[in-house]
Order: sequence, then structure tokens, then C-alpha cells
Amino acid sequence: MLGSYERKTWLHTPDLTVPRRYRAACSYTAFVPLPIEALDISMSGAVATAVSEAEAAIARLNEGGHRALGPFARLLLRTESVASSKVEGMQVDVRTLARAEAKNDLGQTVSQAALEVLGNVDAMQAAIESATDAQAVTVDQLKNIHHVLLQRAHNAHIAGQVRLVQNWIGGNDYNPCGADFVPPPPEQVDALLADLTRFCSDDRLPPLVQAAIAHAQFETIHPFEDGNGRTGRALVQVLLRRRRLAPNFVPPISVVLVTNKQQYIRGLTVYREGRLDEWLEVFAVSTARAADLARKYLGEVGNLQEQWKSLLRASARVRSDAAAWRIIEMLPAYPVVTLPTAVAFTGRTKPAVNQAIDQLVSAGVLVPLSNAKRNRAWEAFGLLDLLGQLESGRAPEGQPGPEPIPDVVGRPERGGHRPTPHV
Repeated sequence: MLGSYERKTWLHTPDLTVPRRYRAACSYTAFVPLPIEALDISMSGAVATAVSEAEAAIARLNEGGHRALGPFARLLLRTESVASSKVEGMQVDVRTLARAEAKNDLGQTVSQAALEVLGNVDAMQAAIESATDAQAVTVDQLKNIHHVLLQRAHNAHIAGQVRLVQNWIGGNDYNPCGADFVPPPPEQVDALLADLTRFCSDDRLPPLVQAAIAHAQFETIHPFEDGNGRTGRALVQVLLRRRRLAPNFVPPISVVLVTNKQQYIRGLTVYREGRLDEWLEVFAVSTARAADLARKYLGEVGNLQEQWKSLLRASARVRSDAAAWRIIEMLPAYPVVTLPTAVAFTGRTKPAVNQAIDQLVSAGVLVPLSNAKRNRAWEAFGLLDLLGQLESGRAPEGQPGPEPIPDVVGRPERGGHRPTPHV
């Protein structure tokens, strides 16, 4: 076991306005993980192969150039963020979210659920940007990701704050007695976070192994009162970008994890039990599948862009430097377009962008969402249907689907293969 349990007592709270049975004192056990620097990290030959294959899949995803690198990168980042929110039960479909983002840009009212998912998109973007040139991963970096994540949530007052109270998973809402899992007591969190960030800043393990262990340890520590799952999955992307394994495109791992949620949860459990091999295999296979899925969809979105360009050429004679072509480039990042967003992206004047949007509507590339004269928005034809398929974890229509992820959790232990040590 990669840690130990501490018996704790939840104090009697007679003055709380909660059901009587939850006011009484009770006992629970909190799990205190070993520091990563104390772990004996090894993996079998089969798992080492799975890790190598996953890293090769990420490399293939990042091969070659795309003319509109930024919009394609944001498409995958957005997909990862939305799926990461779904892991936590925050269900906002792709079309609703895209329209909510446009409304938010226009200063209109957006549902709280959509705001929180948009916060996850922003947090993932902040995580990636912070990782690009960082010499080391720091606790402040993690706190900043968490702050961006929760700054528009109902509990924004805890954004960016390491917890000073006991939290728990499962059970009831009033005390940790009977919870499925109780993370370490708050007085141990700072030291464990310091150990975690030292590990994240060390480059001697393979990047995917480092990301898998760091994520599982982060989720075990559960250093924030809320938002730990989404922050911990952002940490994965931080490490893949920092180690230059994913310099352009992040694999949307959460798309796969949410379709195999129970195996994901079991994987985190067996990590704490010391069955590191099994967790690494779950993580590696999920990552490889996500990278291959993303590569297929980037190709499909590229094909859709070429169709839009053909429609525009057939509809009107448009100069090669016209704003309409730049708007087509931006659509993977912003499948629902507003005038302010298009002006900011293209760097063109409002009249020029308005003319470009009219051209794209006439060509059938953009579809108006209303007949209003002000605060208008337009949807990119066909794109949201494609993104909905990606976010569901399905292969593009007409392409073979990925093989099911094998249920590797629960297999007997196997012989060890030791990677380069990190201590």
C-alpha cells in the first residue's frame, strides 16, 4: 500500500442545522499517501510497451503542420475540458456550450452549469500556457489553475485556496464517516504538495509515467475543497506540454476516461493500494486511444474546412486576403461566431468582418442563430455535429472505432521493469 490510514474522530456538532444522526461524533479513517520520493517505481515489460505506444500515439498526433495551428489546438483543449467536466457529472452538450460561450462574449445571461464548464476551458488554457516555458511545476501554478477553474463557480470563494478542512468522497454531505474515500488531514497537505511538485519538476521518468503518477497522487491528496478532479486532469496536460511530448496538441484523455469512468476510479484506487503497474496500464491505454481519436478528428475537421472553402469559392468571387478566409480558419476554435470574437481573431474592421460573415452566410458556411439586428451569432455548418461525435468518444463516421480498453485492473502482479529512477 502506498500510504497508511489514520483513525480520526469527527466532533459532536449539536448546533448545526443538519439531520440529528449527523450531529453525533463519529470515527473515520483518512488515507495519508507516501511521498512520491519514497516510492519504488517499476513497471512490467508489457506496461513499458503500453507506455511507449501511448507516447508514440501522442507524437503522431503532434506530427506535421496545420495552417491554423491555434484553432485546432483550442478545439482539442476545449474537448478535453468539456469531457473532464463530464467526469464530475457536469453535463453540458457541445451545442449548448458553444452557444453559451457566444452569449457570454456578448454579455448575455448564461446558465451556471455552462459558466462552470467554460471556467474549465479557461483553466485548461491557463494550465497549458503556464507549462510552456516553466522551468518547474510549483504549488502556486496549481493554485492558479484552480483559481481560474472556480472563479465563476458558485463556490468561487475557495478558488485557488489549498484546503484547511477535511474533505471526502462519497458518503453523506455532513461528515466523512462512511465516505468512500477520505484524503489526508489538512495539516499534511502542504508537505505532500511540495513533494508532488518536486516530482513534477523532475524529468528522469518517461513523460507519460510521470503524468500518470502525478495525477493519481494529486487525486489522492485532494488538496482543494472542490474541483480536484478537473485540476488534476489539467495537471496531466501541464506535464505532457512541459516535457514537450505534446508541443502542439493535447490528447483529450478525459474523453476516454469518462466513457470508462468506473475503470478510471478503480485505477486510482489500485494506485493507492500499491498496484502501480495496473494504474499505469489503464492510463497508457486510455491516452493512446485518445490521441488516435483526436488525430482522426483533426483530419475530419480539416476536410470540413476544405468543404467550406469550396462553398465560398462557388458562392462568390472573394479576394485571397479577404476576412472570410480568416474566419474559416478560426471556426474550429469558435464553432459559434460572434462579431467581437471574429474582429479580435482576424484583426479586421467591423465593416470588413460584417461583409465576410454575410459572404459566409450566403455560401452556407455560417448559419444565423437568430434574426436579431444586434448581439448576433452564427454557427459553423456541420462542425458541432462532428465535435459531438468526438466528445462522445466515437470514431468519425465511416472510420473503424477504437478497440475497447481492456479491463486491466485486478490482474495479478507481474514481473518488474524499472524505468530510469527519479530520485
